[in-house]
Amino acid sequence: MANNRLVKNTRKLMHEAIRKMISFLPKTGKFAVYRSFVECNPAPTERLVLKIAETQEELEACFALLHDAYVGSGFMKPDPSGMRVTLYHALPTTTTLCAKYDGQVVGTLSLIRESALGFPLQKIFDLTDVRKHEGNIAEVSALAVHRKFRKTGGSILFPLMKFMYEYCTTFFDTRHLVIAVNPYHIEMYESLLFFKRLTATPVDNYDFVNGAPAVGAWLDLKFAPEIMKKAYSSKPPQRNLYAYFTQVKLANIKLPERRYYTTNDPVLTPELLDHFFNQRTKGFANLSEREKVLLHTIYDIVEYIPVLPALTTKSMDVSVRRHERYSMKCPGQLTVEIVNNGLENIDIDVVEVSLEGFQARALKPIPMQVSLKATVWLGKTEISHLQVEAVRDIGKGFYGFHLGQADSIWRTFVNAIYSGTTHRDLNEPTRFVADIKLA
Repeated sequence: MANNRLVKNTRKLMHEAIRKMISFLPKTGKFAVYRSFVECNPAPTERLVLKIAETQEELEACFALLHDAYVGSGFMKPDPSGMRVTLYHALPTTTTLCAKYDGQVVGTLSLIRESALGFPLQKIFDLTDVRKHEGNIAEVSALAVHRKFRKTGGSILFPLMKFMYEYCTTFFDTRHLVIAVNPYHIEMYESLLFFKRLTATPVDNYDFVNGAPAVGAWLDLKFAPEIMKKAYSSKPPQRNLYAYFTQVKLANIKLPERRYYTTNDPVLTPELLDHFFNQRTKGFANLSEREKVLLHTIYDIVEYIPVLPALTTKSMDVSVRRHERYSMKCPGQLTVEIVNNGLENIDIDVVEVSLEGFQARALKPIPMQVSLKATVWLGKTEISHLQVEAVRDIGKGFYGFHLGQADSIWRTFVNAIYSGTTHRDLNEPTRFVADIKLA
């Protein structure tokens, strides 16, 4: 026992000494040393599975792992529930990823897409420079790895990061990642993944993590592969993060099945919302009136009402627009008649839908108040043919369209979007054909 303690103390002292020596190097040299320590296994054991957390057991295990890691680091005080659950976890635009080893959750992180609540780090970091660029933003938050895997050369962390990269770039319609991390860890993100700092100096008191210091940083996924290629392409496979993120296919990653081209994966049924935010924690107990109203605009079907925080007379004075539970990016084409030049096809991406119309982004200007033919790919095999007209120029290439008449494929899709509770419901959309109730 004494020998084990001696070995641990010796390793700790050696680690601190090496870290101190590296700290004296110039930044380029220091970062090169960090990159030389990379160990990314392109063929991890089948015992490791990466997926979105969607069951009560998986979510509880993720929140418990996060709680223990945050308490151990001083980022939060112990909670009676033994879990760290925030209001952001209640949003359908947040996805929690998990790494499971032999069926046990050993790693987790959450991706928080922008909503009316914004991002946790917005309270202290300015995202103006990020917003100057096109593309959706997601905050990487709630990262934790089980203590028995923290010193195993990234055997859990790197697969989890690769899962995050693939999910964001292929499923989550996300271009920009932002983070707020302890200053002790920021150089890992800068050197290995090429995050750029949002501000030059750390914030001394970040209340989202119990007043601990924090550094904000940002990664543009559009340009990340080219930057990583320059740094890693000459390295062997186990140290080549460029190939690992962009070329290697891990059978361990289980991406969610999707029938439609939706871009988020809500998992919280009314029962799960009640369990995590009313029963196990008091997450809904102390919300502001605006936060209560927001939840009601998101979860606006009858099954959720009993588990949501009750609205008061003050809530009537709070105005927020309706928020969808599902986000989407459905490719389509508009056929426009050009005088003396025949027909032209203009590519669009449909981002919001209803039975009466949709909102889409177009790559070219769209003529207003003119009858147009639209073809929209709602999924790989779900193609809707519509007669539409543009009735509103929203700006920045976005238009509002009115449908002359919706076909059955469109109606089935919209019904499921409005009435389904989780992403799996969209795989059986005909269940909701008779249930839809639109405002």
